[in-house]
Amino acid sequence: MQAQTRVTFSMPHQIARLLIAEQDERLGGELARNLNGEEYIVRSVCSGLELIDALEKKACDVVLCDLNVPPAGSLEVLQSIRRLDSTIPVIVFSEEPSIRTAVELVRKGAFDFIEKPINYELLRSVLANAVQKRGREIASLVGAPLPKFDVSHIVGDSEPMQRVFKMIERVAPTDSTVLILGESGTGKELIAKAIHSNSDRSDQNLITINCGAIPQELLESELFGFEKGSFTGAHRTRIGRFEMANRGTIFLDEIGDMPLALQVKMLRVLQEKKFERIGASESVSVDVRIIAATHRDLSASIREKTFREDLYYRLNVFPIVLPPLRRRKSDIPLLTEAILERFRRVRNHKISGFTEETMEAILEYDWPGNVRELENVIERATILKDEGLIELEDLPDNVCEGLVSQDRIQTDINCDLRDFFQEGEVNFSTAVTDFERQLILEALDRTNWVKNRAAKMLNMKRTTLVEKMKRIDLEKERYR
Repeated sequence: MQAQTRVTFSMPHQIARLLIAEQDERLGGELARNLNGEEYIVRSVCSGLELIDALEKKACDVVLCDLNVPPAGSLEVLQSIRRLDSTIPVIVFSEEPSIRTAVELVRKGAFDFIEKPINYELLRSVLANAVQKRGREIASLVGAPLPKFDVSHIVGDSEPMQRVFKMIERVAPTDSTVLILGESGTGKELIAKAIHSNSDRSDQNLITINCGAIPQELLESELFGFEKGSFTGAHRTRIGRFEMANRGTIFLDEIGDMPLALQVKMLRVLQEKKFERIGASESVSVDVRIIAATHRDLSASIREKTFREDLYYRLNVFPIVLPPLRRRKSDIPLLTEAILERFRRVRNHKISGFTEETMEAILEYDWPGNVRELENVIERATILKDEGLIELEDLPDNVCEGLVSQDRIQTDINCDLRDFFQEGEVNFSTAVTDFERQLILEALDRTNWVKNRAAKMLNMKRTTLVEKMKRIDLEKERYR
């Protein structure tokens, strides 16, 4: 038997340092507030001179710069930054950009170009790519090996996750289309990032778009862009996400929510790598790898006529199914420690871990919201607690229900035993059978007849519970 290889997606060792140059102090402050936190330490300045001065005094991982930052604009700032440190990626943003300006800036060394008003989902995606690119360039300069599967928030040591990691290793170096399936909160976007960062396109953009979060009437223009004058409010030509992702990867999250009319155009992009901007007569060709994800059962959507069967088969080249957290509970101790460490680092708290009872409750809970729900629960606990161990009272009531139910059953057992002896003599065999029947029924009722959960509540194997139910003819009780 081969030894199991452990692959861990863990938190990066430090938070990226972001420097913003924005002449509008209000907007600079807004950008800083929105981006400062778990992933970035942000500093905002109002001029190119201040930016260069800040770079000379303190290290920086990525720069976000307004196109017209005084005194001379972003092009001069870009050239000065490249003289100081050519590995620092510079992202330029502007309210009235032209495609010619964007192309010129990228040709001069800008990492990317973002339009105002700022789309924070897009900006975070571009920033993540920029930080990864800087890490790769620094590693190559010092001769260090490039990090593999350097993706935050995912930890996996269980057998189901080991299978996922092996599939990522197989598919990442190819250009195959990947379809990631799994419940909400299982980490589908992070798997997409792992595939991109380990592909031959890793030095290009990974552009993310959530097809379920954008109104249907706006989704087409977000994906494919539009020409100036193509509709009311189209004051300038704007490129879409597919063009932004050219030579890189596009991640289409929640593609199961894409409207049928747009699915036809998506099918053509997959087949021919071509599309038209809204209002355009000529096609745009792109070289893009497509990774899609959904929490929906696409087979059911096809039967319900809400998803095209031909599009499904185009997307389903290499499916990866992410297990829900309840199917990989052995990962929970690793996950809780990784998540807690992240919040410790951000908030400078001295929380040392979890009490035994707290961890027992976390392991007992089924986590319908998966890893995202686990993160939220731990974040809440770190807000309530500054130091010491996280206790049961620091968890939400719904997470503690499993332990409470077990305590109640134990109380009921004690009460029922006293009732047996109140009537005098006891027929031991009959009493044991009756009590066993009551105990199993109570556990089944409290778990909505989910046998696996009832068995855990009774501290027995599921197979043992099933045998006992057959022996005392209990299954029919469910339907009475």
